Amino acid sequence: MAAAGDSAKQPLLHRVYPPSIASASSPALPTAPAGPPAGGRRFPGGLDVPNLKKRGGGTRSWIRVEASTASVQTLEIDKATMMRRCELPARDLRLLDPLFVYPSTVLGRERAIVVNLEQIRCVITADEVLLLNSLDSYVLQYAAELQRRLLQRAEGDELPFEFRALELALEAACSFLDAQAAELEIEAYPLLDELTSKISTLNLERVRRLKSRLVALTRRVQKVRDEIEQLMDDDGDMAEMYLTEKKMRMESSVFGDQSLLGYNSAGAAGTSVSAPVSPVSSPTESRKLEKAFSLCRSRHDSVKGSDNTTTEHIQELEMLLEAYFVVIDSSLNKLTSLKEYIDDTEDFINIQLDNVRNQLIQFELLLTTATFVVAIFGVVAGIFGMNFETTVFKIQNAFQWVLVITGVVGAFIFCSFLWFFKYKRLMPL
Repeated sequence: MAAAGDSAKQPLLHRVYPPSIASASSPALPTAPAGPPAGGRRFPGGLDVPNLKKRGGGTRSWIRVEASTASVQTLEIDKATMMRRCELPARDLRLLDPLFVYPSTVLGRERAIVVNLEQIRCVITADEVLLLNSLDSYVLQYAAELQRRLLQRAEGDELPFEFRALELALEAACSFLDAQAAELEIEAYPLLDELTSKISTLNLERVRRLKSRLVALTRRVQKVRDEIEQLMDDDGDMAEMYLTEKKMRMESSVFGDQSLLGYNSAGAAGTSVSAPVSPVSSPTESRKLEKAFSLCRSRHDSVKGSDNTTTEHIQELEMLLEAYFVVIDSSLNKLTSLKEYIDDTEDFINIQLDNVRNQLIQFELLLTTATFVVAIFGVVAGIFGMNFETTVFKIQNAFQWVLVITGVVGAFIFCSFLWFFKYKRLMPL
């Protein structure tokens, strides 16, 4: 019994395959592979994670337009380098990724402006524009037009480089959307007029497709309009986009800090003499302090002047945005009018269909009334055709009189129905 208990306590594998038998006569049990399978796939039928990482963070082709020389060149830059170059987070560059579909967005950051307006996806800095390379003609036209405007810059044009690049992006997006709205408008009105004159399945299908395109285009135009309006309503966002002023302010602050450090180092060198400072040398120290205070005062005045300049440029940017807001709002009004015209056409068609349906119902009721009148004559003929005698049969010309009375009653009922249908409008429209 003790041996039986010990055997019961042993694992099932040892009971089925004892160690001596398993090592001598039985085949070895299958074991799991030590490492991941070749090719980088951890699970059968799973995703190829390394390739996905390469697609998300691989190099992309960018078109670079330099502000100073107006030169255009193509660069191959990966995402990490782009983030370090423009000091942008990954979520901002994700807006420019062609693998994702994001609505139109304009973001102002510390050293760059992220622009995603229809086909134009670019990063604007104070010194350059990095445009995501594409086979779209609008992208190439944008780069060529920006280069031309930089080369042919007017003498009185003091608009910063980033505002000029943003203006061109807004112009390209608004022109593209306005062209699509005009094309849709030219196509829609004749089709709707044809549908009102001839209601057919083909025309209804064409109008359905047209309405789907209209809804999608209206959504895109509305998003661009809302983005421009949001920028105009927020002075902080517009001030954040003035990259040239921030760059100049940063350079002046660095130069002031270096000058102040130079004064401090000179003072430290002057006071490092082993001899004690005499009262005669105190004017030199006071002069150094005056220079330091004057430097701080000049920096403060420069900051105040830069704030005034920033306010002026905010007004310039607001006027620029307002001009393109008027353009995109006009396109939205076109699409809204077209949508209202389509709704009116649908209402007119529904009224026509209701009218035809009412006419069919009215004709069915007339047929029912006529059938009832004829059925009365059939009842009279059946009564007189029965095989039994009544006092009515003995009256002279009784059958003729009954037919006349039945005809008068049937005509009265039929005319009453016609009168009610025509004048009283019993049938709802």
